[in-house]
Amino acid sequence: MKMKKFIAPVLSLSLLVPTLAYAETPPMTRATVSTPAADLRAGLDYLLSEHFVLAVTAMTKAYDGAKDAQAAYDALDQNALDMQPAIASLYGEAGAAEFNRIFRAHNKYTDDLVKAMKAKDAEGIKKAQAQVDGFITEFGAFLGTATGGKLPAKAAQDAVRLHEQQVQETFDEYVEGDFKGAYDTFREGFKTMFTISKALSGAITTQMPEKFMNTKADTKAADLRSTLNSLVSEHVALSVLEMQKQYDGAKDYNALIEAEKGNTADFKGAIQSIYGQAGADQFEKIWVTNHIAAQSDLAEAAKKGDAAAKEQIMKRIDMFSTEFGAFLGTATAENLPTKAAQDALRTHEMQIQGALDKYAAGDYTAAYKTFREAYKFVFGVGQNLGGAIVAQFNDKFQDAPMMPSNPGTPSTPAPGMATVWMKINSKTLKINGKTTMMDTTPFIWSNTTYIPLRYLAEGIGANVSWDGKNTVWVKAGSDTLTFWIGADYMEVNGMKKQIGTKLIADKNGRAAVPLRFITELLGWDVNWNTKDWSVKLTKAM
Repeated sequence: MKMKKFIAPVLSLSLLVPTLAYAETPPMTRATVSTPAADLRAGLDYLLSEHFVLAVTAMTKAYDGAKDAQAAYDALDQNALDMQPAIASLYGEAGAAEFNRIFRAHNKYTDDLVKAMKAKDAEGIKKAQAQVDGFITEFGAFLGTATGGKLPAKAAQDAVRLHEQQVQETFDEYVEGDFKGAYDTFREGFKTMFTISKALSGAITTQMPEKFMNTKADTKAADLRSTLNSLVSEHVALSVLEMQKQYDGAKDYNALIEAEKGNTADFKGAIQSIYGQAGADQFEKIWVTNHIAAQSDLAEAAKKGDAAAKEQIMKRIDMFSTEFGAFLGTATAENLPTKAAQDALRTHEMQIQGALDKYAAGDYTAAYKTFREAYKFVFGVGQNLGGAIVAQFNDKFQDAPMMPSNPGTPSTPAPGMATVWMKINSKTLKINGKTTMMDTTPFIWSNTTYIPLRYLAEGIGANVSWDGKNTVWVKAGSDTLTFWIGADYMEVNGMKKQIGTKLIADKNGRAAVPLRFITELLGWDVNWNTKDWSVKLTKAM
């Protein structure tokens, strides 16, 4: 199979990580998903995303008065305790103790908020909300101090505030009975945790370069590892919760099935960007028929106590493990051996089944323990499958090795260097030092940074035209770029290129394009200012 350009979901809050200017380029080294910095990021991906999943689960279960509510909260609390050793390894026992004091307490604040809302206790709600606000300020300050300002306190507070808002919005929509909205927000909040871990791991590795052997947390290979981990761990979270809800006959289980479809579509998109449409279609057929659908059927069989049906379903799931393991082995040219993939898949399926069996038996503590084991297990996917893909297409995951220039040196454009400056939520545009006011702004939506296509294109001397409906043409020299609003692809001189996410029209009706895609397409370098959320694009002309 031929390698397509891999387009991972753009992680917008990665702009929280300081970006350095660079000079000399040493020789290339082989790209890998396994570096100290990538390992740190993967560990934070796991712990922070699991926190989000368990926080939402504990809150909704508590509101419903579910029998497993306490077990869900206990799992959430254990997640906080499990973070301590990682913090201690970086900032010592005193730092870990302070982290634990702040972080663990905020789990109780959200639990108190749920109880107050359920009791319609206005004063209790006000008190709990104030405690959550206090946590945001205190925890952001802790992160800023701990990282020596590499992750600024204000940026950390903004990120934590977004997380808390997404948890609360998910819960509010659930309480209102808007289950589709709740799980749409859940999926957005889940992705945010991977964004935060990228920012935090980048700050830590910048702070302690020797400890992490001067490796970086935001390489293309590390991004691939994180993206795969995000997709498969979200699958575990959604499937286990859906099976619980289907077993209980809960009103929201159909909304969870729809959320699983969204996860499958995202996974298919990632496969397509690597192995093309044929590979993506093959993935979807295998992934859904004897896997997603079979897990739902398994919950129904457990609900009915139908042992014969369960036995047949387990045969289908075993068939999935065989077929999907073979698919991965073939796709990666055995860089991920078929046998190893099949063995891992069978372990995964046994864990998912085990979580359901224990839940059905009423052993909720064991059910959440098994869920957590299953959730942690799949974080090996990013390392193993991602490692196989990077080994298979190593040149596609090369980052230009760079040496940091003197941070005290003023950033002055070199002769023949074009510069474009924009700022999130600002109408100011500066091109080669000349200021123009736009009628729209760059913005972040669905964890992707978008910039106005027309202003960027015209600012660099291209001509832009629009058909008044959904097609935009950019004429740059002898090249014609064609974009369509709502499409996740574009064309360069008639040749299709995947964007990775849909082109959208912003609130002012302007076509907005993902920053990462357009800058890579046009060959511009991107530098973020972490203090004011501005971005400077540079290119030798």
